[in-house]
Amino acid sequence: MAKHDTVLKRLDEFKIELPSWGFANTGTRFGKFIQPAAARTVEEKIADAGQVHKLTGACPTVAVHTLWDFPKGQSIASVLRTAKKHGVKIGAMNPNVFESQQYKWGSLTNRSEQIRNAALAHIRDSIDIGRQVGSEFISLWFADGTNYPGQADIIERKHLMADALKKAHDAMAENMTMLVEYKPFEPAFYATDIADWGMAMILARAAGPRAKVLVDTGHHYQATNIEQIVAWLLDDNMLGGFHFNDRKYADDDLTLGSIDPYQVFRIFHEIENYRFRNGNLPALAYMVDQSHNLKPKIEAMIQTVDTAQQLYTKACLVDRKALAASQAKEDLVGSENILRAAFFTDTRPILADWRKSHGLPTDPIDAHRSSGYERRAAARRGAGRSADHSFA
Repeated sequence: MAKHDTVLKRLDEFKIELPSWGFANTGTRFGKFIQPAAARTVEEKIADAGQVHKLTGACPTVAVHTLWDFPKGQSIASVLRTAKKHGVKIGAMNPNVFESQQYKWGSLTNRSEQIRNAALAHIRDSIDIGRQVGSEFISLWFADGTNYPGQADIIERKHLMADALKKAHDAMAENMTMLVEYKPFEPAFYATDIADWGMAMILARAAGPRAKVLVDTGHHYQATNIEQIVAWLLDDNMLGGFHFNDRKYADDDLTLGSIDPYQVFRIFHEIENYRFRNGNLPALAYMVDQSHNLKPKIEAMIQTVDTAQQLYTKACLVDRKALAASQAKEDLVGSENILRAAFFTDTRPILADWRKSHGLPTDPIDAHRSSGYERRAAARRGAGRSADHSFA
């Protein structure tokens, strides 16, 4: 079992990126739900992210959405000043090639060369903004796909996607990594162009050496063994990072661990097992991607970070030498119980020690509620106004 000091050091290294869009009003395809304190501008989103980092000490970067956070006329210098003011930096760039009407038949896999070029130009613009703000990641998710058999040539679309991703990879700064996300369905319901981790890995390899796979924990069919996917991608040096969320049915974007915390623990277990086997870990981007339609935005983020830290700490407590010995004897019950012992350990005291050592509140949600931040934000931002954007 890892020593207490070792676990505290691991927590120092465990950083989680927050999504700007997670602080704005969101909803479902049936409508948006308004919260008085929800952020309306990129400056307000960054301020809210700064509040989460101030209370958790674990979220130094904010992922931004190029189209929503950097509309025409948005000052990049102003965004950087706001980030510095609130003690955070700009993280992954997220292009939007799914919202415009021109992408009805796809973006990078559209039949129209003009539309494909427009999508690629937007990705390149995102990369350029990333250079200016110091971003290290370009995170790509595509709604591209088909809804009916015979609608399009599947192989042709594969080739178009591979060619475009290579061009985007070649445009990246040397310190930037491309994260290729996958999703089995929605909005494409017959053949999504990047439907699973294998497709994402093939396309990432075709794009270039700084392209990796991004695993969104909600983007899988029921009963998919996500931790096995994580282990394989790690072993092939193709895991780039995560979008953390949870789900009951499909891509529900619920808060992490709200449905199946044991699955999240098993994912962290495989990551720490890789460290045990190899002595180190590749750089992984841990990012949140959730839609807080009903929960208060900041509280939901804090809850997610706290849950992730608890579950990650549990994975650090697995007695890996004992587990390896038990596995060698084919002791199924003993091996499983070693994992269960770590999972059922109350790691809140360890987290409290870590937070105290960094001058952080031991209960960040309580500290947020006591701060009055939500009340002041609601008074400034007003109630009853329409959301700027939605994200499902």
